[in-house]
Amino acid sequence: MNSLKKISARTLGAASAGALAILAPAALIAPAAPAAAQSAAQNTQINRAVAALRGITTMQADFTQTDRAGRTVSGTLTLKNPGRIRFEYSRDVNMLVVSNGSTLTLVDYDVQQVERYPVRNSPLGALLDPNRDVARFGRVVPSNSPGVISVAVADPGRPEMPEFTLIFVEKASAPGGLELASWVARDAQNNRTTVRLRGHRYGLAVADSTFTYRDPRRTTRRP
Repeated sequence: MNSLKKISARTLGAASAGALAILAPAALIAPAAPAAAQSAAQNTQINRAVAALRGITTMQADFTQTDRAGRTVSGTLTLKNPGRIRFEYSRDVNMLVVSNGSTLTLVDYDVQQVERYPVRNSPLGALLDPNRDVARFGRVVPSNSPGVISVAVADPGRPEMPEFTLIFVEKASAPGGLELASWVARDAQNNRTTVRLRGHRYGLAVADSTFTYRDPRRTTRRP
């Protein structure tokens, strides 16, 4: 059994949800009490991260996704604000993760299975819907590396949701002068999945049809 078959659809989807969190910059805005506890410098860093995320209209990047056991899959990530995302895995991973902005869908063509998670009416909505009135907070994670900002995002009212740590690096050509380099999803069992991005391309023309999928009951391969 190859490594990709050992990584479940739920594992793929959990890490993919972290990408959706970057399309909901309000998820990084702290409520008054936690924000007040942070230093002015930390608040400035969070504000910079929010501005960088809000500055993305469209983005495409290559990604590698690694689980806690070191198993890795790769592919291409396409983002389009607001809330649309597509994880196009390499051809030997017959799966797809896509969101049209309202629903996150995991498609497994090998077993002809589709799992849908409504963003607004599920725990995902706490992080993915910037208009939803829920408790959200972001906190700066200290880093010893110059030019790196790490922000942990979680919803204290939804302990079943993973915590996502978004890692940005200084890059003048990126929106807001910061580029999202990676993120780590950590669930309640402390299982970690890491997604690393490279080769970022911004401002591409991306059709809305990119965020659709073929029903696996009518085809055995991804679009």
